[in-house]
Amino acid sequence: MKTILNGKQMAITIDRLCHQLIENHLQFENTVLIGLQPRGIYLSGRMHQTLMKLLPNTHIDYGKLDITFYRDDFNQSKTLHVPSETSIDFSIENKKVVLIDDVLYTGRTIRSALDAMLDFGRPSSVELLTLIDRRFSRQLPIQPDYTGRTIDALISQKVRVLWQERDGKDEVVLID
Repeated sequence: MKTILNGKQMAITIDRLCHQLIENHLQFENTVLIGLQPRGIYLSGRMHQTLMKLLPNTHIDYGKLDITFYRDDFNQSKTLHVPSETSIDFSIENKKVVLIDDVLYTGRTIRSALDAMLDFGRPSSVELLTLIDRRFSRQLPIQPDYTGRTIDALISQKVRVLWQERDGKDEVVLID
């Protein structure tokens, strides 16, 4: 097991990603953040909290999206898929959407998210923010607009993002 980001490095990375969003979206008047269930919501929650501290008098719409029933492998698995909560109480019609997930691997999760998102309106644009980009593992032509860290990992290796809220500490590790 190799540490890619420790807790302090994660905090710095999240702060940098927030500043990049501010640079590109200024006051967020037409921008919404959507975290992908189940693990992207920890990153998106932190991003939203940090942005609210950096821009105290700014309202930023924030939601959580479950893609369970939009997955292309939904009926192929022998395990029971348990959906997570979708919480989007605003329209994304003609909005700039920033999709947020922890790890970009094959791109299939993002493809599913794009399908699921259309149930809430047709955005004017969609950007992707990921904490970790496994750049040589893509099966679909999907690339992040904002990346915390890009890594090269073998197919046999697993990237695990640990969150204080769920796992008791903040850390990104590469498992052989």
